[in-house]
Amino acid sequence: MESFSLILAIVVVTALAFDFTNGFHDTANAMATTISTGALKPKVAVAMSATLNLVGAFLSVEVANTISKGLVDESGIRPEVIFAALVGAILWNLVTWLVGLPSSSSHALMGGLIGATIASAGTGAVHSDVLVTKVLLPAVAAPIVAGVAAMVATRFSYALSRNADGKAADKGFRVGQIASAGLVSLAHGTNDAQKTMGIITLALIAGGSIAPDSDPPTWVILSAGLAIAMGTYIGGWRIIRTMGKGLTDLRPQQGFAAQTSAAAVILASAHIGFSLSTTHAVSGSVMGAGLGRKGGVVRWSTATRMFVAWGLTLPAAALVGALAESVTDLGDWGTALVAVFLVASSTGIWLLSRRQVVDASNVNESDEPAGVVTAAIAAVTPPPSVALSEGLTATIPAPPAVTTPDPATPATPPAATV
Repeated sequence: MESFSLILAIVVVTALAFDFTNGFHDTANAMATTISTGALKPKVAVAMSATLNLVGAFLSVEVANTISKGLVDESGIRPEVIFAALVGAILWNLVTWLVGLPSSSSHALMGGLIGATIASAGTGAVHSDVLVTKVLLPAVAAPIVAGVAAMVATRFSYALSRNADGKAADKGFRVGQIASAGLVSLAHGTNDAQKTMGIITLALIAGGSIAPDSDPPTWVILSAGLAIAMGTYIGGWRIIRTMGKGLTDLRPQQGFAAQTSAAAVILASAHIGFSLSTTHAVSGSVMGAGLGRKGGVVRWSTATRMFVAWGLTLPAAALVGALAESVTDLGDWGTALVAVFLVASSTGIWLLSRRQVVDASNVNESDEPAGVVTAAIAAVTPPPSVALSEGLTATIPAPPAVTTPDPATPATPPAATV
């Protein structure tokens, strides 16, 4: 068993706290569309996702090695630096959860680590080539690739079910959606739990508890998997509402296409060690699925707020991480001050969330306005078709046009009533 100092124990506990917030912050990635389309009840969905998150944590360590061995110089890192990085990541996760925005927990963690490392050891301690190739480029590519794949998959799904009975097709796609949601949950555990494994492993190396270039110990893998699973079971209902109802209105075919596309992208990136944001991949696939259905729309007002949050994640978490590192550098009392600030801030954010509670009972309610673009697209969408019992299709007619009488034409007098 590794030898532990007090600061190392604090870092490990804080890392697991981040992993817990990662779980409830990113539950929406796996289960938002499944819940919004009614394929699974909310509580059943998060229980299933939590279980598969735990299983996924044991499938690979490639992403963990990217963080513990590749992103920053291990030799210039102290445990206090990693603690400061986690403070920046946790606070950003909680703030975006409070406002219901699906931002990237992965980028919050890496932003905090980069900011704290620069504050402690300078810019030379950050490996810029790894940052660009394995963090920034996947951040841009993931939502685009997943979105295009989901759009194509949605159109293909509708083409397959064109001649099928409507209720039977919906039921079949809901079953498929449950399977694809399980795949996303497994991928989320494989990808995101590893990031905490990497951080704890980096802390153990920095504290001299294990040798440099070591893989995560078994107890680290197990504890990270359990922490993210517990967070997932709590359910980040605010973000589930945004992902499931705030971006677009999904039908079973779209939900199946979105989740299958996102899972494929996440699992592929985890296999090659890209520290991909599951939030970016799933959000891109949801938008792609929304655009893939004829007459489907995306609420760009919500999407714009989400894009802004994505752009702010790395620098905001880096700034908080750098400030926290500056305080911890003052000594033990500085570390204690940062710890008190983290607990107080987290408690304050939780109390603010109680003013307007979002839970399993109201997660599918949405008061998100349609927006100008959405309303304009909806206005020119062809009227829906209504299936008749004989298997024919009737089109709802447009309301009759109101004509203005020609002033040159004499009005016909009303018929006399006897």
